[in-house]
Amino acid sequence: MLLNGSQIILETLIEHGTDVVFGYPGGAALNIYDALYDYSDRITHIITSHEQHACHAADGYARTTGKTGVVFATSGPGAANLVTALATAEMDSIPVIAITCNVANSLLGLDSFQEVNITDVTKTVTKANFLVKDVNDLAAVIRDAYYIANEGRKGPVLIDIPKDVTAAKCEYEHKPVRSISRKAETDEAKIAAAADLISKAKKPLIFAGGGVVLSSAEELLAKFAGLVSSPVCTTLMGMNSIDNADRKFLGMLGMHGTKAASLALTGADLIIAVGTRFSDRVTCNTVSFADNIKNAKLIHIDIDTNEFDKNVKADIHINSDVTSALESMISKLTQADHEDWIKQCEDWKAQYPLIQVSDDSEAVLPQYVIETLAELTDRNAIITTEVGQHQMWAAQYYPFKSPRSFATSGGLGTMGYGFGAAIGAKVGNPGRTVVNIAGDGSFYMNMGELSTLAKYDMPVIELVFNNSVLGMVRQWQRLFYNEHYSQTTLERPTDFELLAKAFGVEPVTITKKSEVRSKLEHALNCGRPVLINCIIDKDINVLPMVPAGASVAAPILELDC
Repeated sequence: MLLNGSQIILETLIEHGTDVVFGYPGGAALNIYDALYDYSDRITHIITSHEQHACHAADGYARTTGKTGVVFATSGPGAANLVTALATAEMDSIPVIAITCNVANSLLGLDSFQEVNITDVTKTVTKANFLVKDVNDLAAVIRDAYYIANEGRKGPVLIDIPKDVTAAKCEYEHKPVRSISRKAETDEAKIAAAADLISKAKKPLIFAGGGVVLSSAEELLAKFAGLVSSPVCTTLMGMNSIDNADRKFLGMLGMHGTKAASLALTGADLIIAVGTRFSDRVTCNTVSFADNIKNAKLIHIDIDTNEFDKNVKADIHINSDVTSALESMISKLTQADHEDWIKQCEDWKAQYPLIQVSDDSEAVLPQYVIETLAELTDRNAIITTEVGQHQMWAAQYYPFKSPRSFATSGGLGTMGYGFGAAIGAKVGNPGRTVVNIAGDGSFYMNMGELSTLAKYDMPVIELVFNNSVLGMVRQWQRLFYNEHYSQTTLERPTDFELLAKAFGVEPVTITKKSEVRSKLEHALNCGRPVLINCIIDKDINVLPMVPAGASVAAPILELDC
């Protein structure tokens, strides 16, 4: 077929099973959008209010469907607006393809109107990027982009295309999609050694990260944990890698993790780290972390060899995707029985519960709101979050049941992430309830996306915990900066109900505990996009909390209000 570059882009997306893209048009991208007009029966385009949130939507779509997210943007500021979202996807290993358009080849490098050298700009925040100057190379580059985004450790890829290339023509031929073989450890001696350590352990602990979800290995993880007879703790990214109602589940490990998880860490004689990179939010202090596990052997499973011994030294490294590694080890193990150890961990959970209390019987506590939401959604909603206190409350109090149910910015910590991610999650999962849990600080960064919900009549719930402060930063100021609340008290006089009505979404306000259930029920059942303004006290804290540089084994459990 003789096609122009824009048609080749769309045909190649369809070739790879892509039927939805997120984006925002502009001058340099006009040829693509003109072609998209004729492909509207095969590719749905969702326009957001800002390119950054379009890319977050592609990210949220990818996280909650297991597919590759795709975003379009124009040149210059349009492309530059993707940078934060690409960095978010890169840190969390999310397969996103960003297709940007640039000025024509003849204008490149001349500081032309709306020209940015976006490939140089995004080198450090993408897995790979390309500038395609010849239409004859276009299809091959797009095919490579899909492969690179999903091969090995996943990540975002950017393709920049000058405007004249999107108009130029060449012959196009459909090709079979290149298969991706997941990497499996071929060193049988390592697998055997790992199995031997597991069989000898008396107090094993499985530490599961986002790699479990990215590898779609949740069922294998549950089988493995049952076979090893081991408690399980997770990273933030790994929260939905196991049913949180499982008695073996100890919660999150790290800065805002559970006391039970930290006690299990220090008491274990074997730690099996599955698809996690031991970030500083987990270790808190790498020196003390190493001391905490000095009596334990460590098996580290990861698809990226760069993560081995980078933060924590392991006894055995297994370079593999999680699915292949667990399959290999399960085949070499027999049923273990560590019931006494699991019971000990259950006792710690009972002794150190996650609980928020107030002297005011009508105070709105995030724990009650989130646990009520979980009850009303049968724990099966897709939860996205912004970044801050509300993010940690979501992880602590929503007991996830299903995989790909939690989309949050774990590595970069991007305020403004969740609303776009919720849009992408809803597009990819139209039959599921989607709730974005936000703080008012993050909401002010992306409130324009209420117009996107209204435009598409998309029944997503934007649940804002409104305390009129930047809660997480204020908590640090309270603890470590002598209560100098410098620029963290917002107190913006915004009328959220009028704001919701102006954008065309359903307004809900919660000011007391007795309103929580009925108003959540209304939001869930009205069939419309909803903005919930949930008023909470500014001094509700996220606990437990490990101060920066302190030991993960010694979290702060209580603060005087």
